[in-house]
Amino acid sequence: MKTVQANEKNCNQQRQDDRLYRKIALRVVPFLFLCYVVSFVDRINIGFAHLQMTLDLGISEAAYGLGAGVFFLGYVLFEVPSNLLLAKIGATRTFCRIMVGWGIVSACTMFVQTAWQLSVLRFLLGAFEAGFFPGIVLYLTYWFPPRRRATVVSWFFAGAALAGMLGGPVSGWIMRDMAGLAGLNGWQWMFLIEGVPAVLLGLAAFVLLVDRPEAVGWLTDGEKASLRHALSVEEQEKHAVSVASVHDAFRSVRLYWCAFIYFALACGSYAISFWLPVMIRNSGVKDVLLIGLYSAIPYGFGALGIVLISMHSDRRSERRVHFTLCSLVGAVALVVLANAGAGLGVAATLIVLSVAIVFIYAAIPIFWSMPPMFLSGNAAAAGIALVSSLGSLGGFVSPYLIGLIATRTGRLGDGLYVMATLMIISGISVFVALPGTPRLQKITA
Repeated sequence: MKTVQANEKNCNQQRQDDRLYRKIALRVVPFLFLCYVVSFVDRINIGFAHLQMTLDLGISEAAYGLGAGVFFLGYVLFEVPSNLLLAKIGATRTFCRIMVGWGIVSACTMFVQTAWQLSVLRFLLGAFEAGFFPGIVLYLTYWFPPRRRATVVSWFFAGAALAGMLGGPVSGWIMRDMAGLAGLNGWQWMFLIEGVPAVLLGLAAFVLLVDRPEAVGWLTDGEKASLRHALSVEEQEKHAVSVASVHDAFRSVRLYWCAFIYFALACGSYAISFWLPVMIRNSGVKDVLLIGLYSAIPYGFGALGIVLISMHSDRRSERRVHFTLCSLVGAVALVVLANAGAGLGVAATLIVLSVAIVFIYAAIPIFWSMPPMFLSGNAAAAGIALVSSLGSLGGFVSPYLIGLIATRTGRLGDGLYVMATLMIISGISVFVALPGTPRLQKITA
């Protein structure tokens, strides 16, 4: 009888928890999701601009790769300070500052005339956007306990796939049908039109976001207490090890292992993001609108796969095997693209790109559910930003190296072999960086 009553009590508590986190998710996630979609559109639309801009301005593949990738140098330099500032002044002002700044810079890319101007503006775009995604990861730790985070974070990476799915056709349409309007090239209109939403959303963030759960009126006192309890249990379960300062957290070897894993993962993901339009063009598609429409197919499958795989990881409360399998399958897809190249044809290219996006992108939210397992407090703000900023260097290395190799050899696929190798190393390294049970020792400050 006691067992039955205990089970019934647990079931009731589970239902209450499900209702609470569903309520929180409906309030917190949609706006941030929309902001992330816009941020990713502004980050990867350089891949579609590449189809026209390099010819219009006489920019080489290596110069394009440098311009695409230098975004991440600005991102790296300002990411940790941005996340520490979020922890200090709150999400409302931080997200407003970030989005308004990057929207203006993204729109100004329409004025680029030389390769060095492209690099400068891409650097500034990264500097302004720095801290946005790690800020989201940190912000979600205020609202969701660890076992629910992979699914929640997966929605944002589904947003990245959705950005590709919607941004591709829109970018293709703008570049083809608005070319010549008011004397501007199609790619110039694309940067202008796609930069404006970030500014508007940044202003809206000042009104729609709150800094902490305690400040909201749409949670009852009981719900706030339940949330506080869930997050405090997280702290107790991880047997936190006290560290005197954020500086001490930076000396954690595990933190730098995580940064390397994310670096390798970023190399693979941006190999797809920045070069997907070119891969589709090389398969035989010449019309820029059709390239945009076809690009929606792999991103559409990617959005679905990201959520389903992350939900499975949450249900199993398992991260390492899921991450490793995603990394290895993604690496295989890159090898196929590198080996077959344009010989695959349109249909086969889209299938392999779909597999690559599903598994490489799905590995990212699974990865981001792991660092908060051993970081908390100010160490979480700084540690998450450090992992993201160092790992994001992969976003610089990947397009620049692929572009450099393509310029020298004439084969895009040669660079993809390097990215596939890094993906394999990333998948294996997670067993070194994060050994044992998911209940890891936690670094605090």
